[in-house]
Amino acid sequence: MKRVVSLAAALAATSAFAVTPAAGPVSKGDPKAAESIVNQICAACHAVDGNSAIAANPKLAGLNAEYLNKQLTEFKSGTRANAVMSGMVAGLSAQDMLNLAAYYSAQQPKPDTAKDRELALRGEKIYRGGVQGSGVPACASCHGPQGKGVPVQFPRLAGQHDEYIYTQLNAFRVEARANDAAKMMRSIAAKMTDADMKAVSAYIQGLR
Repeated sequence: MKRVVSLAAALAATSAFAVTPAAGPVSKGDPKAAESIVNQICAACHAVDGNSAIAANPKLAGLNAEYLNKQLTEFKSGTRANAVMSGMVAGLSAQDMLNLAAYYSAQQPKPDTAKDRELALRGEKIYRGGVQGSGVPACASCHGPQGKGVPVQFPRLAGQHDEYIYTQLNAFRVEARANDAAKMMRSIAAKMTDADMKAVSAYIQGLR
């Protein structure tokens, strides 16, 4: 996430939280069919409408369906390691995961505000311009000025919990999370300081 680079270069070479589209045709999910799973399994942590109130748990509302399905599939396969989520998805079929992805992608994300304005202002500089001299590109190059992302390739970040964003950036930095395409996020996070991560996370939470 961050350093001044051209939009074209960033899109070609550096994706923050990038998702590689699956090869071949992908079946459509049925949001209605996911409702019972949402209520029985997902809602306790992510809320029925996907706007999690728990800072450690990501908001799912408005994330694109392809990205959500990829994450669920990789939790199940172990490509993305997480003891809690691997248990949650263990009994889900491929169609269940497509249905859940379709359901949460259709939910309306609720805006949030940054908790620390000064920290968020520092994070805005990183998000929009990167970290000069550190090889960290601007987050906006891939995720857009308003953090809405690019469907299929780059997920929505706007309004996401700062705690969750920081945790994921750090996981990429130490390679505890390794399901990013071509090690893109790992290579970016490795160049970020802890202060960089906290600042940009604070800004993202209030981004709208």
